[in-house]
Parts: sequence; structure tokens; C-alpha cells
Amino acid sequence: MKPLAQPKVIIRHCESYDPQAIRAIVRDGLRALDLKPSGRTLVKPNLVAAGKLFPHAHVRAEFGEGVLHALKDVGGDAITELAVGERCGITIPTRAAFEQSGFEAMVRRVPGVKRYYFEEEQQVEIPYRHEGRLRDYVFTPAPIARADFFVNMPKFKAHPWTTVTFGCKNYIGIQDDRHRLIDHDHRLNEKIADLQYIIQPQFLVIDAITAGEGRMLTPKPFPLKLVIMGNNQIAFDAVCCAIIGVDPRTVDHIRIPSERGFGPIDLGQIELSGDVTLDEAKKRATGFEVGLVRVEKYFEGTAITAYAGAPPDAEKTDYCWGGCPGAIEEAVEILRVFDKECDARMKRMHIVFGAYRGPIDVKADEKVIFIGDCANWEGKLGDQLVQIKSVYKDRGTKDPHHAKGSDIYGKMVSVNRALRRSHKDPYVRLEGCPVSVAEQILAVVKLGGTKNPYFEPAEAVGFNRAYLTWRIVTMFKRLFGKKYQKAGPCLRGHAMPALGASDEPKALPPPP
Repeated sequence: MKPLAQPKVIIRHCESYDPQAIRAIVRDGLRALDLKPSGRTLVKPNLVAAGKLFPHAHVRAEFGEGVLHALKDVGGDAITELAVGERCGITIPTRAAFEQSGFEAMVRRVPGVKRYYFEEEQQVEIPYRHEGRLRDYVFTPAPIARADFFVNMPKFKAHPWTTVTFGCKNYIGIQDDRHRLIDHDHRLNEKIADLQYIIQPQFLVIDAITAGEGRMLTPKPFPLKLVIMGNNQIAFDAVCCAIIGVDPRTVDHIRIPSERGFGPIDLGQIELSGDVTLDEAKKRATGFEVGLVRVEKYFEGTAITAYAGAPPDAEKTDYCWGGCPGAIEEAVEILRVFDKECDARMKRMHIVFGAYRGPIDVKADEKVIFIGDCANWEGKLGDQLVQIKSVYKDRGTKDPHHAKGSDIYGKMVSVNRALRRSHKDPYVRLEGCPVSVAEQILAVVKLGGTKNPYFEPAEAVGFNRAYLTWRIVTMFKRLFGKKYQKAGPCLRGHAMPALGASDEPKALPPPP
């Protein structure tokens, strides 16, 4: 294990999304941290979703433009490849997120920058050997595995599954859909902690000019007017937590890597600098709303009544913070943004998660949705005796080699099939672990009578163009590319606990 450099975090004021101002700030930050990009330099932004429904969910293109120019300014000819790579979320093709966020046009403006849409790249097997791991290996896109200088460029946001999303949480986008949903359940924080073993960033820079509070996909804009930079991911996240008054020890996906030696969360061990003090940054963040709210509380006073029982590993937690309950919160918030009359037109429904043991007070014209493989309940719905059994499979049975993904059209088919099968029953069962945000949107739209954002004409053309291009590109890569490709020794030069970096990773082709 290489010794960690002195963890440093720089907090700078930035008035607006002026690419040249951001360029100067980031260039100064790189030099202050004594960092020079070289070799394959890969920038990983947070582009989880974009477009008119998600204006504050992603890193702004102007911010990315300033960062890319600063990297070129400092790295110069030492950079052999400068690229931006991401896998966005909620079953949207990454090509669409690049286009809708402005990143596609921005990257074309910056000479010599490549784009990687991670679901279209080969997936490289990375072994895990550390104690406490959820599994023995995972997959990541080849550009991640072969990066020489990795830049993590997250968005400063709250999160309904993990409290916050800064540097560590941004790693959920270094896997394609078929792999990122494995362990995206009540062990999500541990999954994110394990992902830290794939690669560590030499440089972090977060878009905190306009932060996102309350939620992750449809956050409320919160002006912080900050650019925060650092050279250690855990120290960086700890400072971001401190700014909004969150103890990083209470955020498991930050605490666990710290305990494993990735970096300190004690502010006394972190060198702070910049033109904004930590106290001043805290004042700016006064009132910032984080996103960790149980689903029962979240829907109080609405047409939805939610019930949550324990997930399968009850000794770990009594609530599935990383899975289906958080997804329904995000799903309904998307519907609210899309349709201002959503709550007024929503039909009464009941939604059940986990092993729930209480009553469900349902009327004759109301539907109950049991969501997730681990849903487990027995009782009467009206005059009908209902027994819902858990179909949860232990994570040890889920082999990443055989992971299968499903695009939005596949999800539409599966949700509609489940709804048709149960149209005469007082309930419907949606299986999955987790049941995704997209699937829950589709179910709520159908049963609640609200408008469907996936049928928005203004978005459909761009979405389908990106979808078809994605499918064509991956088909050609499967037909004419090498099925297995040696990506070279991965993780070389990255400061992290011993991982077996000399191992030759294995590769999978892009998904079908």
C-alpha cells in the first residue's frame, strides 16, 4: 500500500457558472495540491439524470468545461488521453444524459476530449480481497480500470438512500446498470464502500455552486456558491458533510472506508485552505435539508399510505435504506415535477415494503402494491385472505458474471404484465431487488392515474435517438469486437489498501 498524501481540502468561492472563472479556480487548486494530470486522464461527473425534469440533479456543463480546460492547462503534453465517462441512472441511456445536460455539446467545444458511455464499454472484472467485502469480485468499465489519473467530479446533493452524495457515492456510476443494481439494497452503503477498492481519485472537485437539497433526482436548488477540491476522497467527503452539519461517522459509506484506511474523517487530520473558511461555508449551508426520511413519514398526508417492514438481514438494519423505499420517494417526486396536479389526481393506494406485520386499512376501490422480493405479509384485504411470501434470494446466489440488465422498454413490459395478472385482485406484486425508480414510476402512473413522464413528446425524440444509437453501438461491438480483452494491469499507481493490483483483469463484452 502506498502511503497516503497529506489529506487536503480547498474551499473556494465561485459566484456563478462562468467556465473561465471555474477554470482559474480549478487550475489554482491543482497547483496548490501539487497535482499534474498525466497519462490516461478520466473525469467522472455526476450525470445521473438531466433534462427539464432534472435541472439540478447533475454537474453543470459549464462546470465540466472549466475543469477540463484546467486539467489541460496543468497537465499539458503529459496527458495522453483526456476523457469524460459516466453511466447515468434510472434506465436512461447515458447518451441522452450527455445531450440533455449540455455535456455532449461542451465536450465537442474542448479540443481532444473523448466521451465514454460506460454501458457501451467492456466491463472489467476487479477482484476484492479485503475483510468484510460483500462479494469476491465486481465489474467496472474498462476506461475506469485503465485510468492513470482519475478525477471525481460529483454534484453536492442530499440523497434519500445514503443521506448525502459527494465523492464516494458518485462511484455508483462506475458500474453499468446490470452490475450497479447488485447489492443496491439494505447493504448499499457497504457496496459503495467496497467500490472504493476499484480506484481512488487523485483529484476531486465538486459542483457546489448550486447544490441540491432534500432529494437526489429532483433536488431543490440551494445556492452555496462554492467549488470544493481535494486529494483524498474520504477527507473530502468529511469536509462536505461538516459544511451541512452532518457527522460523517453517521454516513456508513464514508465511515467504513475511513476505518479501512482510505482517509481520515477527523477534521483535525485534514489540511483546510481556500478563500472561504469552514465556518463561512457552514453559514452558507444553514438550513440545508438532507434526504433521509422513512417512507411512512414521507407520504403522510398524501394519497399514498406506505408501510415498511424489516429487510432480510434484520440484524443489520430494520429498514432498507438503499433499496425500494427510497426509490418510491424519488419516483413520486419525479411525477410531481412532471405533473403539478399529481397529488390532486392521484388515486388512493397502499405500498408495502419488507416483512411488514401490521394491518393494512384498505377500502374496496384501493389497490395495495407489494414492492420487492423481500415483501412478506399475511392478512385480509377486504374479504380476501392474502399471503405474500418473500422470494428474496441471498446475495451469494447473484453472480455478477451472469447479471442481466433491462432497459425501459423491458421494464414497461414486465410492469404491465404484473398489473394485468392482478387486475381483478386487490393487490399487485412487483418483484425485484431492488425494484427500480423507473418500474415504480410506471406502476404508480398506471394505478394512480397520473401522467407518464416517459411519454413526454418533447423528451421522447432525443431519448429514442440515444436509445437506438446505444443498442446499435453495443450490437456492433459484440459482433465485431473482441469478446474478451485484456485491459492491462488495473489500478496501477493508486494509493489504496493492497488489492492485488498486479492481477490481470478479465473483461466482459458490453451488454446486449
